Amino acid sequence: MGGGAGVYAAWLASLGYRVHLIDALELHVELALEAGGFGASVGDARKLPQADASQDAVLLFGPLYHLTEEADRLRALGEALRVLRPGGLLAAGAICRFASVFDGLRHRFLADPAFEGVVERDLAEGQHRNPKDEEGWFTTAYFHHPDGLADEVSRAGFELERVFGVEGPGWLFESQWADDRDLLVRVARLVEDEPLLVGASAHLLAVARKSA
Repeated sequence: MGGGAGVYAAWLASLGYRVHLIDALELHVELALEAGGFGASVGDARKLPQADASQDAVLLFGPLYHLTEEADRLRALGEALRVLRPGGLLAAGAICRFASVFDGLRHRFLADPAFEGVVERDLAEGQHRNPKDEEGWFTTAYFHHPDGLADEVSRAGFELERVFGVEGPGWLFESQWADDRDLLVRVARLVEDEPLLVGASAHLLAVARKSA
């Protein structure tokens, strides 16, 4: 769900998995279908067409930050739980609560007082807005605190395994290490589940299972 143009779906299909992509945008679905090797359809993460207990895994990449109301996020997580088989895997992506602070430093957006106001709301509420549609300031979204993501996944009925920081702190120095991205990946793996550093990543990944 929230599969976009199918980058992850194509990779999983190439490994031999049976994959079906769902995205809210028709253009994304059209691009995904052009990639071939898997099915794709327009849909809503809050109301999936799949039958109960019919899937081995659900990748929820996008809905948790595009759904700004908690009730909608819990509904999407509940749908993921419904369609999973007992013991099935959930991988749920989120944007970190602190992402705009770090991005504002990296790109000097914080030199603009208006962006500082955006960041203050992000930190206080997790509700990210770009009222003047400034380039690079992202769109309307919800930014999760790592503990908040863990809480929502658990409250939806999942058995949480872990919340990971996806990029690690290396994303802040990406330009300096552009010729050695493998190093950034290694650093990310070293600290991906260190509680004190999970929030240094721009994106979070909750891994959880449906009770067997």
